[in-house]
Amino acid sequence: MEYAIIVAGGKGLRMGGDIPKQFLPLDGEPVLMHTIRRFREYSDALNIILVLPKAQHGYWEELCRKHNFDIVHCIAEGGETRFHSVKNGLALIPDGTTGTVGVHDGVRPFPATEVISRCYDMARTAKAVVPVVPVVDTIRHTYADGHSVTVPRNEYVLVQTPQVFDIGMLKEAYRQPYTDDFTDDASVMEHAGVSITLTEGNRENIKITTPFDMKTAEAIINK
Repeated sequence: MEYAIIVAGGKGLRMGGDIPKQFLPLDGEPVLMHTIRRFREYSDALNIILVLPKAQHGYWEELCRKHNFDIVHCIAEGGETRFHSVKNGLALIPDGTTGTVGVHDGVRPFPATEVISRCYDMARTAKAVVPVVPVVDTIRHTYADGHSVTVPRNEYVLVQTPQVFDIGMLKEAYRQPYTDDFTDDASVMEHAGVSITLTEGNRENIKITTPFDMKTAEAIINK
């Protein structure tokens, strides 16, 4: 079995508006619909779980009716943190289910289909796969006293989603108590002692968090 948990817990604060960023219109449709469609394009058999704050469920259903959005998916309730949201999504996968599950940011509408496919394919044997892209800017490490030094950027990569895992191993990892060190699903798995395998992502797979990101997304979709 293959699952995708798409996490959309944003409240729109960094966008400076009242509409959560996952619902902002992009080429006539909410960002989140573009994201879900990429995963359906990968596989008709994929089980899609959308995680949304409970207060947004009704609004999302209204948007689906308005845009005639009929891609089958189920909805889980968002949690206090991303960790808790993913945990709620995982709870909809029955214990004992074998296969792979990808976790993706709802406001990343441009994961390449070939990247999604590669992550799922690799996770069948590697168990924990994360797409990354090279760092192109110079990086400096800053210290509390204001001192900073340049670090070799070839030793660093930028992490993307979907991050894809063995279902049983991810469910077990999410039984750990929450800590602030859990910034993504890979960090949860690493804390459980699982090694992470990296694969090439795609540069267009941006995370929309600011108005500038939205303009970039519009340029990508209109390209």
